[in-house]
Amino acid sequence: MKTKDFLSVADLSVAETESLIKKAIEMKRKAAPQLLSGKVLALLFEKPSLRTRVSFEIAIHQLGGYCLYLSPSEVGLGKREPVPDVARVLSRYIDCIIARTFSHQSLASLAQYSNTPVINALSDFEHPCQALADIMTINEKKGKLRGLDLAYVGDGNNVANSLLLAAMLTGVNFKIASPVGYEIDKVILQKAKEISANTGSQIVLTSDPKQAVKDADIVYTDVWTSMGQEAESEKRRSVFASYQVNPTLLSLAKKNVIFMHPLPAHHGEEISNGLLDHSSSVVFDQAENRLHLQRALLAEIFQKSGRAR
Repeated sequence: MKTKDFLSVADLSVAETESLIKKAIEMKRKAAPQLLSGKVLALLFEKPSLRTRVSFEIAIHQLGGYCLYLSPSEVGLGKREPVPDVARVLSRYIDCIIARTFSHQSLASLAQYSNTPVINALSDFEHPCQALADIMTINEKKGKLRGLDLAYVGDGNNVANSLLLAAMLTGVNFKIASPVGYEIDKVILQKAKEISANTGSQIVLTSDPKQAVKDADIVYTDVWTSMGQEAESEKRRSVFASYQVNPTLLSLAKKNVIFMHPLPAHHGEEISNGLLDHSSSVVFDQAENRLHLQRALLAEIFQKSGRAR
């Protein structure tokens, strides 16, 4: 990795991404090595979580480490105490900070002032652990990555940003359908284009869900309203009304399409009722793979930094 930290999918090279996916699949099949024995890792969360907290806590435990959960009320990141001060104090106590923040700038500040690695467990800009687990799931289900067509329908949010970068690093073509004003971030898009110049992945931007989904190998969606955007929920329901993924839209994709969603899902909004149980859905396999990918990521970070047991 480019630094001690993992804040963005773009922190990985093509080779590192491929190696990490391979390692995650291998670690899924066997007992985890005790690489974190004697290590203490802190989960520093500003947002509530199910999959991220549980998968990281279990991953740390299975690797032999100790996990310390720090809630918003205990730390008050940037409110009760400045972010740089939190980083400098924690890095005297623990061996890694796994942060789930509202602002990506808070995450960057943690990394700047911490002497120990900082991992992005979600920010308003990226969700890299989710995206890598998604790519791992696609590889498992399809037996390959290069040349596949992934259609993303909905908001160009943090998940979309990371998924685009991950697709570019692994040779997956990425088609995204978003309403005007809700497109993928321009900085991420430029970075993705730079990566794709070397990998050959194609990017298609459209406002038409049908165009994106047609003949796709993978169809992916996420919530229309993310945490912190609750005041916009009514407006977003109106804007995204024609972007629901349902069996009719899925029928435009390839017959062996897989459907993905990072969860939690809003049934009757971005997906039709019952879609998580559709024959094409791999959503719960995708959720499980968060654990295996994060074990591999932690192992990689600690081994490369010389911090592993």
